[in-house]
Amino acid sequence: MSSGDEELAKDLGLLSALTIGIGTMIGAGIFVLPGVAASTAGPIVVVSFVIGGVIAMVNALSVSELGTAMPKAGGGYYYVNRALGPLFGSIAGLGDWIGLAFASAFYSIGFGQYLTTLLPIPGVLFLSDIQIGALIAGAVFVGVNYIGAKETGGVQTVIVLILLSILGIFAIQGWLSFDTSTLLSEGGLAPLGYGAILPGTALIFVSFLGYAKIATVAEELKNPGRNLPLAVIGSVAIVTVIYAILVSIMLGVVPWPELSQSAPLTQAARVAFPGGYAVIAVTIVTLGALLATASSANASILASARINFAMGRDRIVTNWLNEIHPSYATPYRSILVTGAMIIVFIALLGQEIEVLAKAASVLHLVVYALMNAALIVFRETDPEYDPEFTVPLYPITPIVGMILSVGLLAFVGQQELLLSGVFVVGSVIWYFAYARKQADGQGHLSRHILNREEELPDSVVGAAETVAPDGAAPEADGPTTMVALSNPRTERSLVGLAAALAKHDGGRLLATHVIQVPDQTSLAAAANRRNELSEVSEKLLRDARADAEELGVPIETRTILSHEGLDEVFDAAETHDVDRLIMGHQGTQLAGSRAEGTLDELRNNLPCDVLVLNAQEFDPSRVLLPTAGGDSSDLSAEVARALQETADAQVSVLHVADDETVGREFLEEWVAEHDLLDAELLVETGDVETAIGNAAADRSLVVVGATERGLLSRVIGGTLTLSVLDGMETAVLLAERPHSRSLRERLLGR
Repeated sequence: MSSGDEELAKDLGLLSALTIGIGTMIGAGIFVLPGVAASTAGPIVVVSFVIGGVIAMVNALSVSELGTAMPKAGGGYYYVNRALGPLFGSIAGLGDWIGLAFASAFYSIGFGQYLTTLLPIPGVLFLSDIQIGALIAGAVFVGVNYIGAKETGGVQTVIVLILLSILGIFAIQGWLSFDTSTLLSEGGLAPLGYGAILPGTALIFVSFLGYAKIATVAEELKNPGRNLPLAVIGSVAIVTVIYAILVSIMLGVVPWPELSQSAPLTQAARVAFPGGYAVIAVTIVTLGALLATASSANASILASARINFAMGRDRIVTNWLNEIHPSYATPYRSILVTGAMIIVFIALLGQEIEVLAKAASVLHLVVYALMNAALIVFRETDPEYDPEFTVPLYPITPIVGMILSVGLLAFVGQQELLLSGVFVVGSVIWYFAYARKQADGQGHLSRHILNREEELPDSVVGAAETVAPDGAAPEADGPTTMVALSNPRTERSLVGLAAALAKHDGGRLLATHVIQVPDQTSLAAAANRRNELSEVSEKLLRDARADAEELGVPIETRTILSHEGLDEVFDAAETHDVDRLIMGHQGTQLAGSRAEGTLDELRNNLPCDVLVLNAQEFDPSRVLLPTAGGDSSDLSAEVARALQETADAQVSVLHVADDETVGREFLEEWVAEHDLLDAELLVETGDVETAIGNAAADRSLVVVGATERGLLSRVIGGTLTLSVLDGMETAVLLAERPHSRSLRERLLGR
């Protein structure tokens, strides 16, 4: 299993996510392409932008569903890899990565086009002045990402607000200068024919790649169930409207054959603004264009690093790429490799901006088609797939998304199709030459096929076996047990408990260590102490791996850097689709009779079954299980039965009743229902706390279900069953099974 993998904490809000998408799309779509696209389609290119927005919106719906189900770094790659397997994951991941490199080169060329309108830049050898400006820009963008400037927060928000202000001013003045006769003067609305609309869409589709960038940082989004769909769908809708309005205005100010192919918005501003204002307007628009294209390029390089992070985590590419810089805490190797590709693309293809734009579009369209297929596979094969947002009209929407994405490929041109096809074939070769030997997980589709090999044609089963990764371990039928580690003194007891349960269920362990950073310290600053922090974390997780392997249970480990503590543990459990969470006593949880804190109890449901152990030593030899029935007592019974079978535990079940005969009837029926037939039955009358305290005195472990009493009743009346245990040496394991409770039940109990 992997060792010491790191995760990304959540610190991006809705506005930051929305501006990631808008900022990337604005830079490409309005400052660079209108002139080139108009020469391809004429004034009807406005419709090309709208159709591009419609295609993007259909795909955005699928991205939103997948993102709320699995808010993970890597976005589209992660969904495809998990649903369709590492072969298609290789195509999606490498295609997305290289597509972003093409897009970054395209944005850098756009930056160079506007830069040459401000500064005299000489050409060198076979490189034009624009290419030289683009190379300078590309090197700067790579350098900014190398040292770790973070554009995804407040800076990106400011950039987008400035751009929208500039474009808003241009739109107002441009509308005052708009002339319908200018729009229709050169052959009407479609002088090149209506057949030019879709080739125009294929060219400008690179303008709509920004919304997918949001999915690549989904793992860092606060409340992704709400914020991801709003950011993805909202950014596409906003940008589509902006494109339609501004491109129409540009073509109503400057005749389409005359619209500049290098700096169209600057030219339109020069015509639209009167007299001396034109110079000011042109300067502001040019500076805005430089800011926009820089923002797009920077965001694309940042997104590419996150895709490599996700691919390295799944062993599609070597984790060597994700080595963290000791000073800057950035994946510097990944950034340098991406930067090298960008420089090569600028140098070789920089005089053919259409090729860069279309190549980026083609590779992303392939990824979008695969994402829609992934959504269908999840819906049909994964019973635990539970997105907070669902696409309307399923399965029509993802099928239409696939058709539109693949269909648009027919209009990009042979050169771009061939170039991109080479990269897709290269991705397949890479999978069979490298990734197949390294990857250790199959997709849901392969597992679905191989689990039904007797029902399906031999050719289908054979194909699934042919592409299955060599390193794929047999999928555990049992649940994933996550153990949250924080204290070296309790590590062994927690891992011992977790291993016993995982072994019983035929499952696996996920050990996590959350390094909590004070709110006053940024995560970036804390990352600079990564070596110091990692030593402690690595030691803790290394011990956990050794203990789990000694007990014969597969284990995976994660280190998480976060401002949150317990909340981050619960969030990680939800993110990894964990079935059971085991953690140490956090100080007040057991005294409060529930696993979560007071405010969390009122606001949230637990992400999974939770077990809280308050002991440094785990001794399951003599187990006491008090029960009065209920969901959490059901979980206690499952734990006790597992300890019976894996640790030869002697289990005693205690029920305290008003009437001993009625109590024994209840207990005999309850024990039979929960398959604890070898357990000792204890029926007591009188005070519950006293009975539990007396019975626990000679036991090594008490497994007790969380109380069903409400928060107010516990505050007023005190804890019913656990306060007597807090002062004893007997270890206590609190078991809580999540179930829906109204606010009234949370406050007052059932």
